[in-house]
Amino acid sequence: MKNVNNSKLRIIPLGGLEQIGMNITAFEFEDSIVVVDCGLAFPEDDMLGIDLVIPDISYLKQYQNKVKGFVITHGHEDHIGALPYILKDLNVPVYATKLTIALIEGKLKEHNMLKTTKRKVVKHGQSINLGQFRIEFVKTNHSIADASALAIYSPAGIVVHTGDFKVDYTPVFGDSIDLQRFGEIGKKGVLALMCDSTNAERPGVTMSEKSVGRTMDALFTEHCNSRIIVATFASNVDRVQQIINSAYKHNKKVVVEGRSMVNVITTAVELGYIKIPDNTLIDIEQLHNYPPEATVLITTGSQGESMAALSRMAQNLHRKVHIMPGDTVIFSSNPIPGNEKAVSKVINELSAKGANVIFQDAHVSGHACQEEIKLIYSLVHPKYAIPIHGEYRHLKAQASIAEQLGIEKENIFVLQSGDVIEMDAEGAQVVDKVHTGAIFVDGLGVGDVGNIVMRDRQHLAEDGIMIIVLTLEKGSNVLLSGPDIVSRGFVYVRESEDLMEQARAVVYDAVDKCLDRNITDWGKMKNVMKDALGDYIRKRTKRNPMILPIIMEV
Repeated sequence: MKNVNNSKLRIIPLGGLEQIGMNITAFEFEDSIVVVDCGLAFPEDDMLGIDLVIPDISYLKQYQNKVKGFVITHGHEDHIGALPYILKDLNVPVYATKLTIALIEGKLKEHNMLKTTKRKVVKHGQSINLGQFRIEFVKTNHSIADASALAIYSPAGIVVHTGDFKVDYTPVFGDSIDLQRFGEIGKKGVLALMCDSTNAERPGVTMSEKSVGRTMDALFTEHCNSRIIVATFASNVDRVQQIINSAYKHNKKVVVEGRSMVNVITTAVELGYIKIPDNTLIDIEQLHNYPPEATVLITTGSQGESMAALSRMAQNLHRKVHIMPGDTVIFSSNPIPGNEKAVSKVINELSAKGANVIFQDAHVSGHACQEEIKLIYSLVHPKYAIPIHGEYRHLKAQASIAEQLGIEKENIFVLQSGDVIEMDAEGAQVVDKVHTGAIFVDGLGVGDVGNIVMRDRQHLAEDGIMIIVLTLEKGSNVLLSGPDIVSRGFVYVRESEDLMEQARAVVYDAVDKCLDRNITDWGKMKNVMKDALGDYIRKRTKRNPMILPIIMEV
């Protein structure tokens, strides 16, 4: 694929840099755009009432006739979660490996989009042609089965995108990462490497997933006389497999609990990614038929999410399972940055109910540490390094690894979402910035909650609201009733009657003045009332509630 007409390859990350989550990157060459991944992010604490955050794809919509398809590296939410929302605006085919497509189909089904979305299963080692691009799927290891790296062949050169990966020589299911293929692609000459940076600050190598199995076995032996509850990520099929293996070995029955857990496990069993021995799995309804020490629960909620099964158990809100003294609860995960407080709250609640909580050493990461990152660089020998997948400090850590390995400093690009980098064999530079951002999903509304609504929610959450209601006579503008004041989230009215009385008097005076001066413009009247009440409340309480005047006419 020689580049005949001197066009350059453009790489545009539309999300996923400066944060863990919302991964989406566009590769553009002349009339072709291929998009890698399409993930969501979970809301920050200050995004009140928001369910999910998805990337802003204005750029892709602007050039939608160029977009050839979505190519997905693996089935985690931060790589597939936004697909149903974005395919509504941009209906192009989706390409991924078997398990990944099955998980995407689960999402499309919920949104009634199975019939309208074209999707294709690609095997590792296969390539697909999309416009000016050829994309090859390369086998990698990660904390979900069927993860892929992508070799993206363009007329300007080859880009290797690792996806999320680690090097696991002894995976639980399937083969080890195809290091040989990385080496072969490296021999062809690679223009750029886009490598996972999540663990770039950690020295050494990431332990094999199999090591968790050994830890589980030891924990199951040690706590064989108690009921065991294991919380882990729903998507980590290999982890669930090892927990089931340990349970089977210790003659315990297994219950899978939590909606996402049940969905993923059902899909994985159907596709043969997980093998469950006969008579091991029981329904949650049958739990009471067995003594507690003969049962194991595998559940969601390892991140302290308030609605997940484990949190509900910890708060006695779960309909079927109550934590009992002597239960052993194993957290088979690490808190994602930002979730530490929620996780520690759940651990405290469980401990207070007499459970024995274990959260050390029952987890390994799905991401490569420094030595594995070095290995990929050594095999691929890229001209340019573009660290991806991580907060700024992670990207920076990988940039310094690349430099240690002899990549010239000016060939290492720590990008931000929206940067447009143009490259070919002659050179690479950031030439432009396109519009990117976060779109809030709240209930069924996508993007209808913006900055102004967010600001109002923040205001209401911090200061509460006061509503002034009054009725004027039509035509003559005589005050017929009110002004009455209703407040919510500001003060407890029954204990602040004096304050509310005086507030009402202040508003009454303000209305009186307006009517005396023959001000009939409601907008003006509302502002006068707002200002008068706002000043009074500020002086008395040092607070600034939202003030909403309502004028009715009879």
